[in-house]
Parts: sequence; structure tokens; C-alpha cells
Amino acid sequence: MKEQLLKKINEKKIKVGVVGLGYVGLPLAVEKAKAGFVTIGFDIQKDKVNMVNQGHNYIGDVVDTDLKKLVERKMLKATTDFSFVKDVDFIAICVPTPLDLHQQPDISFVQSSTEEISKYLTKGTMVVLESTTYPGTTEELIRPILEQGSGLKCGEDFYLGFSPERVDPGNLIYKTKNTPKVVGAIGADATEVIATMYRAVLEGDVYEVSSPAIAEMEKILENTYRNINIGLINELTMLCQKMGISMWEVIDAAKTKPYGFQAFYPGPGLGGHCIPLDPYYLTWKAREYGFHTSMIESSMMINDQMPEYCVERAGKILNRYQKSLNGAKILILGVAYKQDIDDYRESPALKVIEVLKREKAKVDFFDPWIAEYKYKGEKHSGLKNITEDIIASYDLIMVTSAHSNVDYEMVQKNAKVVFDTKNVMKNLKNQENIEIL
Repeated sequence: MKEQLLKKINEKKIKVGVVGLGYVGLPLAVEKAKAGFVTIGFDIQKDKVNMVNQGHNYIGDVVDTDLKKLVERKMLKATTDFSFVKDVDFIAICVPTPLDLHQQPDISFVQSSTEEISKYLTKGTMVVLESTTYPGTTEELIRPILEQGSGLKCGEDFYLGFSPERVDPGNLIYKTKNTPKVVGAIGADATEVIATMYRAVLEGDVYEVSSPAIAEMEKILENTYRNINIGLINELTMLCQKMGISMWEVIDAAKTKPYGFQAFYPGPGLGGHCIPLDPYYLTWKAREYGFHTSMIESSMMINDQMPEYCVERAGKILNRYQKSLNGAKILILGVAYKQDIDDYRESPALKVIEVLKREKAKVDFFDPWIAEYKYKGEKHSGLKNITEDIIASYDLIMVTSAHSNVDYEMVQKNAKVVFDTKNVMKNLKNQENIEIL
């Protein structure tokens, strides 16, 4: 089986399937197709499937013309029909892995996708999970489902592995194609073949590890590392505020050291699918072994409280201007979880708005990338633009995303007061009405 698959990879005769056409799946499907592999995208959302088949792009990291050309050349198509799994040689599972209401891993999308795949899995197929999850998922959950549903045996009839997604929306340098990949599979042959398949598509290095569990833990480490370090910075920011010290200036000074220090920055909380969520997967799994990840849990508590801390700071700022938070008109600048993207998944700005409204503030938002967002089942629409008069009409302007296409000088000149949680106004000459987190 190994030699046959290696030959098919070399001859570009592998047909690829990508399950889940979101921020991870669609860019991966496009890269597979661009590399010369006929690709089928699977998704349960008909709207996404229809858009792909019409050549209409909806993901920022995908080039519109690339998608259109691939569809026209019949190198890429999408479907809701999982029976087409029987036609593919390589399947990547790229479905969401959110948390439930109790902050525990929700792997229902992974499970249901795997069950559908198992119905149509054929001999000689490579299956790779890319969705972030807890260590053990590939071997403890996916393998039994695939074997029982298909009647095939892992390692003999099909290959199974884990290769964590590394997608950073809006990153102008590293995209799916040139970001290094980690691959861990069940057995040396599976690792070799799956790694070879990625090397045939991507420009970045492909690093092989000894098992799926290593690759799963590696992904958790990447994002837990950032969670912990951001938690440290956020905690020190709260301390520095009490001491009358600028944490931003402290960080700028510390990062002049050419070794032993990496700069992380404070903010109103953590956003995106990875950093705020991944540590919960590890702390949940750790309990199975009677182990408590105290450092991780402490950082999560600090980061989770930042939206409320920012609202508390906003109240104190308004108080200095003889204004109560109750009834104050507040404009939130930016609801995306990071700068210059239209992604608001887990954005701390949404929690900030929720807390402000709970305190009876009158809140609007403007985001040049996001006209509206959905939060807890409700749709919220933003301002279409901002002018001098609009800015002047608010009691407080609160910057929660560091978008580069906002005229911050105009905002500063016309605002009564600005609470800048992202330090985007640091280079403005007039700082009189600016409060920095």
C-alpha cells in the first residue's frame, strides 16, 4: 500500500477530500488543487458549497482568482454528499472544535464527520485530522469509528494521522502554503506517506513526529505558550496601572534584549479559535490523569477577566469626566479579534460590549472590516462610517481592535476621551484625551 500511494502522489494521481470548508479547510483545498491534485470539498452548509462551486470566495486567506480558476478547470468542487468519499485517496478533516457551555471540548463535529467518512472509506486511503483537539483524539476516537464503520483495519487497509492546522488569518507572510507542517501518524509507513503528500503540496518544511499524540500535544503547546505569556503580560499591566507605569513602554524596553525575551502585549482579552480555547482541551484531558494544570488555569482566569477589567477602567475614565457608565454613550472601535481581518470568533470586544450593556451603557460599534456580527444568537449591526461629528457625539471612544485603516488622528481630535486598549495611538502628538490600557 505504501509504495502504491507514494507512486500515485509522485504522479499527481491522488484525489483529495477536505471535510470542512472554513478558515482551515478552504485554503487547504485550494492549495491541494493548485498543486495538481483534483480536490473535493465536503461541508454540511449548502451556502458554502454553493459559493465554492460558483467560484465565490469567502475566506480572506484565499485569493479570489485562484478559487475561480480552479473551479473553472474542474480541479476543485464542493458537495454536501459524503458518498464521494469513496472516490478520494486522501481526506483531511478540518471541522470546528469549539467549547461547550461548560468550557469543555465539543468534538461532536469531528465525531460526526468521522462517522460519515467511515461509511464510504475504501482501502488505500489516507485520513488526517487537522482540527485542534486534545492529545489522544486520533487514536482513541477516530481510529475506532473508522475501523468499526468501514470494516477496514488501520495500518493495513488505510493510514491515519494528525497534522495540526496552522492558520493565522491576516498574516501577510505565512499562509497555508509556506507554513511548516507537523505530521504524526499511526505507524512509520503512514507517517512517511502522509508527510510525502503534504510535501507535494506545501512549500514549508514537513516535520515528522512519532505519533498522533505528539502532534496533538504540540499544537496545544503552541497556543498554551501564548496564552500563558499573554496572561503574564495582562496581569503585569493591571499592576503597572496601579503603579502609574506604562506596561507598553516596559515591553518596548525589554524587547531590546536580543536573547531570552519574546514580546507579548496586553489587550481586552483573547480572540480567535486557538489561543482562548486550546488550553481548555489540555486542562480537561489532564483531569483524566488526576493532574491539575495550575499555571495554565491561572493564565486563563487572568485573560478571561480582561473584558470586565477594561469595562471597569472605562468606568473610572468616565468618572474623571463627571460621567457615569450608566447611560454613557460609548463607541467601540473594532470587533475583529485581531487587526485588519473580518474574523470575530471569540473576539474579546464582543464580551466588552456585553458587559458595557449590562452596566446600562449605550453602545455602538464601528469596524471597517465587519458590518455586523452574531453573538449568542443575536445579530448586531455597526455604524457604516465615522465622521468628526459622530466621534464627538460619544462620551467615550474605546479602541478594541488595532485596524490600520482607521483615521486615529481624526478620532483623537474630535473625541471627548479615548480608551485605547491596543496602543494604536501611541505615535499621535496630542495624548491629552487618550488613556492607554
